[in-house]
Amino acid sequence: MSINSVFLVSLGLTVLLYLLRGFGLITFLPGGILLILISITFVSGIFWGIRWTQRY
Repeated sequence: MSINSVFLVSLGLTVLLYLLRGFGLITFLPGGILLILISITFVSGIFWGIRWTQRY
């Protein structure tokens, strides 16, 4: 699994869960899980950005 797919999957999952939790559909989800997903998205986005700007 490449860093690009990790970033896109984590971003999509984070946005989906954030919206569903905001609408009140999955209120049982603790905020720590959402914080972990946001952290994974942030870190993988940084690595994806570094890799995207490298010259081969």
